[in-house]
Amino acid sequence: MTDARVAGRRGPSLSVAIGGAVLVAVVGLLSARPDVVAMGLPLAVWSVFAIARGTAGGEVGITIEALPGPDGELLTSITVESDAEAVEMAIVQSQRRVRHVIMPGGGSSVTACSRVLHSGPAIPVQVAARGFSFEGAALSTTSEVVAAGRQVAPPRRALDALPLPRRLIGSHGSHEGRRQGQGGDFRDIHAFAPGDELRRVDWRATARMARRPGDLLVRRTNTLSDSSVVIAMDTSEDLGEVVSSWGSGDFERSGVTSLDLAREAARAIADSAIGEGDRVALHVLVHGGRSLRGGSGSRHLSRVVAAIASTGQARGDATFRRTPPVPHGSVVFVLSTFFEGAAARTALMWRASGHRVVAVDVLPPLDRTRLTRAQLIGLRTVLAERENVFADLHGAGVDVVSWAVDPSSALLAISRARR
Repeated sequence: MTDARVAGRRGPSLSVAIGGAVLVAVVGLLSARPDVVAMGLPLAVWSVFAIARGTAGGEVGITIEALPGPDGELLTSITVESDAEAVEMAIVQSQRRVRHVIMPGGGSSVTACSRVLHSGPAIPVQVAARGFSFEGAALSTTSEVVAAGRQVAPPRRALDALPLPRRLIGSHGSHEGRRQGQGGDFRDIHAFAPGDELRRVDWRATARMARRPGDLLVRRTNTLSDSSVVIAMDTSEDLGEVVSSWGSGDFERSGVTSLDLAREAARAIADSAIGEGDRVALHVLVHGGRSLRGGSGSRHLSRVVAAIASTGQARGDATFRRTPPVPHGSVVFVLSTFFEGAAARTALMWRASGHRVVAVDVLPPLDRTRLTRAQLIGLRTVLAERENVFADLHGAGVDVVSWAVDPSSALLAISRARR
């Protein structure tokens, strides 16, 4: 809510009334028509009352409240309180369309409906208002612009399986580990040793295989472990399907953008990993980007989804100064368009450190219409350079997945191939 005490000024209706009264009086006097002069008296009397009343403004209070709405729409309640007779509001929706609404000044409200075009940070409504009284003779200056920021969560997408690290180091979870423990599949039959539980004694194996009287054999199993999943988002670029819209900032006609796919991929990976009991960490690969330490559970998933929804395109200098810390034995998902070399270099560095790295290409399918011949040649050049980056990643042992082309099957194939 924003309250603004504004100074008043005379409105154009007062100037029109004074000018009309003078004009009618002059015409009546020149034509010697008292009846014409009398026609201007109401305007003159009204102007005198308006001037005597003064031009005091008032307090304009604008309250913006987010409302629950159907999928694909953002509903916003706008309430204006003012001591003026009426209030004129200028409502900017989706930072493009302007609507002018005149409402009574006694706490009236209106609901604005905006379409959801992209996930992430959004400003569906911006409002400015001014009050007017005495038929527009007294106007207040326009109040400050009040904006309603919203964080739009990406849609859900189910994944069949995620690749696991080459070595599981957790002590609990749902993945079959290689160490001795409890909860997993059969490992071996071993002689009873200090620290073994009596309930683990396999009496049938003891009866068949014991070499001396009194020897006991224990049935051992593998442990169930959890994995460490790290999601690294590169937000230095936000490229849409329509190539002709790149760099224009027109996200209404750009179609699905790369950051839309990145946010969708990050949420799908977090949902799948936490659903399996794994730990998930999130890092935004920009200078001053947000980072969330690894955690599990529904509350941590809510924090991760909120952080993903609040992630937008980096402004200014997007180069990150320091590589985020990654726990030992993690699987790292690097989400980027890989036009810039920073994300690829970071992925290669993590791979050289022993982590399992999956490069997720979030570039949407490209619409090459309305491009000139020179622009087509430039596009082919940068796409060829990107293919060279992917070749370097493949050569270093980094798995590459395109999120726009059936990512669930690709991730399932990778997980089965390396199991």
